[in-house]
Amino acid sequence: MGRESWRAGNMLYPLPAVMVSCQRPGEKPNIITIAWTGTICSSPAMVSISVRPERYSYDIIKKTGEFVINLTTQELARAADYCGVRSGRDTDKFQEMKLTPGKSVHVNAPYIEESPVNIECRVKQILELGSHHMFIAEVLGVDIDDKYLDESGKFCLNKADPIVYSHGEYFGLGKKVGSFGYSVRRKKRKK
Repeated sequence: MGRESWRAGNMLYPLPAVMVSCQRPGEKPNIITIAWTGTICSSPAMVSISVRPERYSYDIIKKTGEFVINLTTQELARAADYCGVRSGRDTDKFQEMKLTPGKSVHVNAPYIEESPVNIECRVKQILELGSHHMFIAEVLGVDIDDKYLDESGKFCLNKADPIVYSHGEYFGLGKKVGSFGYSVRRKKRKK
C-alpha cells in the first residue's frame, strides 16, 4: 500500500448539504442547494456560501444582499438534491418539493419551515474567487423547530437526522463518537 499524489482539487469532505432560500421583492422565492458553506467567525456570527455566478440564485442574493441557510435532514434529502439540480428560472422549487416558505424575522428571504434550523443572513462582502464567488454574511438570527428541544431546553439537532454531502453522495451522520473536550476531560474516580 502506498499513497498517490493527485492534481489540486477540493477534497475537504464531508460537508453540510444546506438549502439556501432567497427572494427578490415581488417574485417567487427560490432555493439553491449548497455544499460549499461554513462558519467563518463566532463574534460577530458570520458564515459563507460559495455560488457559481451563472446560477439563478446568484443574482438574487447579490441584488438583495440576503439569504437563509436551511439545514437539511434525511427527510429533506430528496428536496435538497432536487433544488441543487433544477433551476429556479424554470421551476418553483417550493411548490415542486411541497416545501413551505416561512416568514423570516430579520430578512425578506423566506425560510423553509420543514428545516430544523434556519439561519438568516445579510451579505457583508462578495469575494470573486474563480468558478465560485463567496458571499460572506453576518448571521442576524436563527430560527429553530422547537420539536428538537429536550426537557431542559437543549437543542438536539442529531434527532433531526442531518445529512452531509461527500463526493456527489448524501450521507446521514451516524453514531456519536465523542464530545468537545472529551480527550482531555478527567475521568471521575470510582469510590
